[in-house]
Amino acid sequence: MRKILVAGNWKMHGSRAMVQELLSGLLDGTNKAGNADMAVFPPFPYLAETQRLLTGSSIFWGGQTLNPAAQGAHTGEVSAGMLLDFGCSMVLVGHSERRTIYAESDEDVAERFEAALAAGLVPVLCVGETLEERENGTTETVVARQLDAVLNRCGIEGFRRAIVAYEPVWAIGTGKTASPDQAQAVHAFIRDKFVSQDDIIAGQLRILYGGSVNGTNAADLFAREDIDGGLVGGASLKVADFLAIRDAVD
Repeated sequence: MRKILVAGNWKMHGSRAMVQELLSGLLDGTNKAGNADMAVFPPFPYLAETQRLLTGSSIFWGGQTLNPAAQGAHTGEVSAGMLLDFGCSMVLVGHSERRTIYAESDEDVAERFEAALAAGLVPVLCVGETLEERENGTTETVVARQLDAVLNRCGIEGFRRAIVAYEPVWAIGTGKTASPDQAQAVHAFIRDKFVSQDDIIAGQLRILYGGSVNGTNAADLFAREDIDGGLVGGASLKVADFLAIRDAVD
């Protein structure tokens, strides 16, 4: 399965100049053939610049979230149609910060996932546990609950055109990383959950690891059977670091 690297940590960082520098550097670095797809998720104001720079390239781009409504009185929100207007093919849903800071429930995330699919966008569904939940031994319970909310709403067919990203909340921006064995265990749990419903979709589903991935640990993580790429954190803000992770795939 071809792996994919998602620059998921642009968050509310940067400026137009930074976006230009990052994307120009990534374009220069993708001239050689590689074994990984790449995607970037810039802040909304920079989608036009991203579209201008990346159109015609092999790099995908998308939105950091979306409102499930097609339009209406939702000041400050962005719809799937608006993302499509700027060439987006993907969108993050359920990122841990959206769940914790903006109180998006599992049901909210499922609704956004469904709206993305309906619009023709590829949803990148983020799931994962907090440090407390891991220490309590409830990692699989939490991840299953988050997945079930989407499965109950969209069914297994909804994952035929989706990506899942396992992001242990305790390993985001902390410098801590789940060991390759820990990450693989959760990825295998996720894969097995889908196998029980449709082994073909489960086999084709790309499951990414997101939690302080860097050029040093990427090769070991990506060598695991069920880790199909990375939702890259702080390393996605530096061209050399992101390309080092891409090179680790090769």
